[in-house]
Amino acid sequence: MGDSTVLLVYARGGPPPSDAIPKVAATADRLHLLLLDPLPLPAVALATRCCTSVTDLTAARPEPGGLSDTIVALARRTAADAVLTFSEFALLAVAEAAERLGLRGPGPGAAKARSKRLMRRAWADAGLPVPRFRPVDSLTDLERAWAELHPPVLLKSAWGAGSIGQVVLERRAQLADAWSHTTGALTAATARGMSELKAGEAHHELIVEELIPATTESWYDGSGYGDYLSVEGMVVDGVYHPVCVTGRLPTVPDFTELGNMAPCVLPEALQHTVSDLSRRAVDALGLGTCGTHTEIKLMADRRLCLLETAARFGGLLLTQQIEAIHGVDLVGALTRAHLGQDPGLPDGLLTGPGRCAAGSVNVLATDSRGRPWTTRPVFVPEAVDWDRLLSPGSGIRVAPDFTVPSGTLMHHYRTGHGSLNLAGVLLLTAPTPQVLLRDSYAVLNGLEQALAGAAPAHD
Repeated sequence: MGDSTVLLVYARGGPPPSDAIPKVAATADRLHLLLLDPLPLPAVALATRCCTSVTDLTAARPEPGGLSDTIVALARRTAADAVLTFSEFALLAVAEAAERLGLRGPGPGAAKARSKRLMRRAWADAGLPVPRFRPVDSLTDLERAWAELHPPVLLKSAWGAGSIGQVVLERRAQLADAWSHTTGALTAATARGMSELKAGEAHHELIVEELIPATTESWYDGSGYGDYLSVEGMVVDGVYHPVCVTGRLPTVPDFTELGNMAPCVLPEALQHTVSDLSRRAVDALGLGTCGTHTEIKLMADRRLCLLETAARFGGLLLTQQIEAIHGVDLVGALTRAHLGQDPGLPDGLLTGPGRCAAGSVNVLATDSRGRPWTTRPVFVPEAVDWDRLLSPGSGIRVAPDFTVPSGTLMHHYRTGHGSLNLAGVLLLTAPTPQVLLRDSYAVLNGLEQALAGAAPAHD
């Protein structure tokens, strides 16, 4: 491995820090940690044990214009050979810092992977399939865009994540209320630390786009799967390496994610079709060295339309799922790539069944169809009789980094607030993808009653 020093910049988002931090530490000789947000409690002791130093700026985070300066100064002080982050919100600052230091990183293309305005333009210029869209900075812009696009349309942040503030517009009369709702939700996201850290005014930039006529017909033989997929991969010194395709559960209004499932059950040829479009999308952004997460909508007649590419790994439990199924440690691979070492990636796209099936289910106060819970149970996962919900041979565990403490009263589900509704994440494992699909729905549709049986519920 040689003598190596890594500076890891932590902010909200990305894989669980209690899993990622030890993996980075195991790959480098020294790991220095810069905290821009507080670590989840389960990760605090791990960080102390794994890191040579921890610099905590959570109480005095630099202003957006000075964030890259802070990262550069700490990297020089620690003689870092690599600077990386797994957070969407810190990506731009870390990319700029790496460029200034002459180190590997996402490069200037990171801006296109953060701003959906720049991303959509780059893809359109490359002749790739994207929905028609307009940038909007005011209600007047939205009214003008409404006249130019074909409704229904989707209003959302150009820099957001987690479906926060998204609103589907079907009638012109909705525009003013939708604008107020979206800007309010994004303000709430900023207060929760779920917004861009370097581009200070980014949360004011919105886009509105035509809805993609998505369908699973011509793709899946069975029902129950979502009408979009993601491709997980990496770019190493400008070369894209797709690793695997991940399936999704259907979203609930307005496009809030319920969970994901792997391995993908599509035939190998169709997985390569999806991966090929992902390659063209990533190449069009001109990235350097980074993780990638590309979301793609499925359409009739086996057509595809791009949603977005992030210059980082998919968040929540995706990296853990891939390791459980395929034995690939993406966190360690990215660390090695940043250090100029062989990342040890698979030779090609992994399309087989793997060791097991693994998925994540988001804990939201809604069922699989988006119907909000009628009660407010107390979240006490250890008291739930999971065997009554799961199939024989399946397992489930709470992801503590992303889950509220046991005993927390569940909040009502609010449409259009996306991941701000999230109370937790559950990791499911099953013998086969078919069993995983069945169990995911059983948990989504049975959790309210299961929690009510474990602890008193509130109206």
